[in-house]
Amino acid sequence: MAPVARFRSVVVDCPDPAALARFYAAIVGGEPDTEDPEWVVLQVPGGPRLCFQPAPGYTPPEWPRADRNSQQFHIDLDAGSTWEEVEVAQEKVLGLGARPLHAEDKEDFRVYADPAGHPFCLCRIEHD
Repeated sequence: MAPVARFRSVVVDCPDPAALARFYAAIVGGEPDTEDPEWVVLQVPGGPRLCFQPAPGYTPPEWPRADRNSQQFHIDLDAGSTWEEVEVAQEKVLGLGARPLHAEDKEDFRVYADPAGHPFCLCRIEHD
């Protein structure tokens, strides 16, 4: 089946778009375009765009709740193929302002909240 459209962006609501874009740029690379404070774009090298927009009255999601204010979405990040690589990545994201939601070894991922409260995972991915 032919695609209907091409994937362009993931858009994230948050209280401070430039700050959250800088947080993710420090993790995945790239340089946020903060020219428009109402629409900050981070082109992930070799990947999609992450866009950040202000949300008046923003309330962070609650992980892992499903009954109210659920996680809404989350981002999975490849932190390497060994738990040692994940440990190094964990120290870096915590130093950037992430907070652990479930940082113990759980299957092949650990869950954190970004500074705006969105969940994201550091995943241990077997590479070929």
